[in-house]
Amino acid sequence: MPEGSMFRSAEMSMIQLYIPAEIGRETLYSLGSLGLVEFRDLNKKVNEFQRSFVNEIRRLDNVERQYRLLKSAMDKRGIDMMEILVEDYEISHRNVLSTSELDETCSNAQLLEDRISELSSASEDLLKKQMDLKQYQQVLNSTDSYFDRSYTADLIDLSGDGGLPAEGGEVRHSGNFITGVIPRSKVPILEKILWRVLRGNLFMKATEIEQKMFDPKSKEFVDKDCFVVFSHGELILSRIRKICESLDADLYFVNPDHSQRQSQKIDINDKLADVNTVLANTDRTLETELRVVAPELDSLWKAITLEKSVYEVMNRCYYDQSRRCLIGEGWVPKDDLSRVQNALDEISTRFSRSSVSPVPTDSDDSIPIIMNIIETTRTPPTYFKTNKFSEAFQAMCDSYGTATYREVNAGLPTIATFPFIFAIMFGDLGHGFLMFLTALIIVLNENSIGRMKRDEIFDMVYYGRYIVLMMGAFSMYTGLLYNDAFSLSLTLFKSGWKWPGFWKEGDLITGQQTGVYPIGVDPIWHGAENSLLFANSYKMKLSILMGFIHMSYSYMFSLVNALYFKSPIDIIGNFIPGFIFMHGIFGYLTVCIVYKWCVDWIAIKEPAPSLLNMLINMFLSPGVIDDELYPGQATVQVILLLLALVCVPCLLLIKPLWYKHTHGEEYKSLPNGGADGAAALTSLANSNNLLSNLNLDDDEPEDQEGFGDVMINQVIHTIEFCLNCVSHTASYLRLWALSLAHSQLSTVLWSMTIGASFHFEGVVGVFFIFFMFSLWFILTVCILVVMEGTSAMLHALRLHWVESMSKYFEGEGVPYKPYSFLTVLNPEDI
Repeated sequence: MPEGSMFRSAEMSMIQLYIPAEIGRETLYSLGSLGLVEFRDLNKKVNEFQRSFVNEIRRLDNVERQYRLLKSAMDKRGIDMMEILVEDYEISHRNVLSTSELDETCSNAQLLEDRISELSSASEDLLKKQMDLKQYQQVLNSTDSYFDRSYTADLIDLSGDGGLPAEGGEVRHSGNFITGVIPRSKVPILEKILWRVLRGNLFMKATEIEQKMFDPKSKEFVDKDCFVVFSHGELILSRIRKICESLDADLYFVNPDHSQRQSQKIDINDKLADVNTVLANTDRTLETELRVVAPELDSLWKAITLEKSVYEVMNRCYYDQSRRCLIGEGWVPKDDLSRVQNALDEISTRFSRSSVSPVPTDSDDSIPIIMNIIETTRTPPTYFKTNKFSEAFQAMCDSYGTATYREVNAGLPTIATFPFIFAIMFGDLGHGFLMFLTALIIVLNENSIGRMKRDEIFDMVYYGRYIVLMMGAFSMYTGLLYNDAFSLSLTLFKSGWKWPGFWKEGDLITGQQTGVYPIGVDPIWHGAENSLLFANSYKMKLSILMGFIHMSYSYMFSLVNALYFKSPIDIIGNFIPGFIFMHGIFGYLTVCIVYKWCVDWIAIKEPAPSLLNMLINMFLSPGVIDDELYPGQATVQVILLLLALVCVPCLLLIKPLWYKHTHGEEYKSLPNGGADGAAALTSLANSNNLLSNLNLDDDEPEDQEGFGDVMINQVIHTIEFCLNCVSHTASYLRLWALSLAHSQLSTVLWSMTIGASFHFEGVVGVFFIFFMFSLWFILTVCILVVMEGTSAMLHALRLHWVESMSKYFEGEGVPYKPYSFLTVLNPEDI
């Protein structure tokens, strides 16, 4: 198996980089575009706010804030920002911004913020003034009905000192009344408060405003009413004014004289027209500015995001200020070391000592970048190389836990076992075809769909499109074996049974077997009264067989791991006794199931023995056989039972005693390997002695276990293994239960929809069949394909996570997270 394949994680190497400070940005930008180096933080003991490039990050944070302000302004005005896909951005923006370009981008962002903020503030102020004038206009129109009808002069108090608008926008009242605008929801509250405070000594009238008015506090358009309150006395009017203002009412001066009031209307109308003109021009200018920025904003935003990520990585490197050199450490897949070296050489040749701008040069005055491969005892991260087909299967296994470095990858066998176990529960040729067809459409159009905006549910389906495709294909295969297509049977070949020619009603009919159906279940079983009994027995035993094969297949990977890590004690103390225990009991059960199927019990005229009773009596009554399955059965079962009992103390004691005898208090359960062997971090001669001046983190010591820890762990392992052999085998009975449930639900749905519609004839029958077919198809897709498919998928996932992976999977690894622009621009893909 080649290195870096899917069977084991890629072999990792730790590298140390010495990068001149003048080309630090360009080098890390190139490595980020390559996406192969996982940088370690060499400044863990340094506060985040005291690192070398904090000011640059703060500057770029401010630019991102300015871009968010622009995006918010666009959203308010319905202007769409032209978003660029990450793939397109990487193709068109491969080079790092120069220092001058970065400074220009930051200064332009500041200018844009000032300009947009100024226009937005002016627009908001004009909008408030516009709303204020509109409300004033509504108040003047409403008060015409108050003063021009039946209200007497003594109530209006025309002889009083008419109020005039004061300087600064303050309003003085006129006569014995107050007018204004208040939110409609607060009109009843105002009436109650004024009635209680003034003890009914007032007259109030409110009129609804048809159009919604802008509320500056909530910044929303709300329903408002014009109101007028008549009363007597300056003190009382002052109280009314304070109460109205406390309820967010806007008060306006209205002249009680008709001619003066008409002059007020003309003046307000003129001012409103001027404000509308200025507001329209301001909004037009603001929208023009935003539309000019919209096509480039996303591109600039991505560029700033990448620049910020570069400085964040630079903060993780050690900065030698005396030598102006960046020193970084990180993990790289061993197979990709040459690609990293080539990228560093390319950066070195593009820059010279005389110029730090990216100008190609053929001279030997290039700036050197040193990469050293160092040895360490640190546990490397786990990295599996995947493609678009396998990445969803790998992500499904990684959701349970990250594999230990270099142990067998659980994602590889899952590609075949997961869809097949799903198909055992979801076996239907028709339903599988619908699932397969849906996934096939997505796969054939994956490029165009990948460039679309997708919601969360559809994005999950798109990401797992190949899983759904495989599940549909395997379901079609198992549906063919079950001979189920939308709950109906397919007579593809001649049946192996035949019915007698004549019988009377009420007779018990027994078919005669004339042969064997070539593939799958004989379609004649679908019409038999004992079809459910047959399917029940067949699928129950089949689920035990599939479960045992799956667990045995998975258990063999523990042997593969022990051989790879050169741990014979795990083979002798764990694998061999565990293998004998599991196969001596449940392997024996599966052999008996197959043997019972192979015997024609009717031909030999003997009753078929119960395998469940046989397994129970094997433990409770060793050597006692009620119905013999084969000759010598009692002796075989006693031997297997003794072997299983002997394996329990072997599992419990061999490994701890081996530790006690050979390792004493220095014991490691399983080597986890290193990047290039278990050795201490050494100084390298070709690094210009820079490493000797550093105070980098030392390698972490491996955890050591004492005899008590090993004994406790082994006791827990023994108890879990023995109990899990029973519970996990029984857990595979869900294959039988869900398969029968799916089949019966499909049959019931067919019989209650399309099957019931065939009883009608004529035109009514045609429409009824059409309606029932539509109902059947919708329910089939929603219930049987989507809901039942989701249920079967979750059960298959549990069988892999718990029953299968627990046999060999350690899951103590650390995921490999390289510095990559793809994950920087798409953080949800991490």
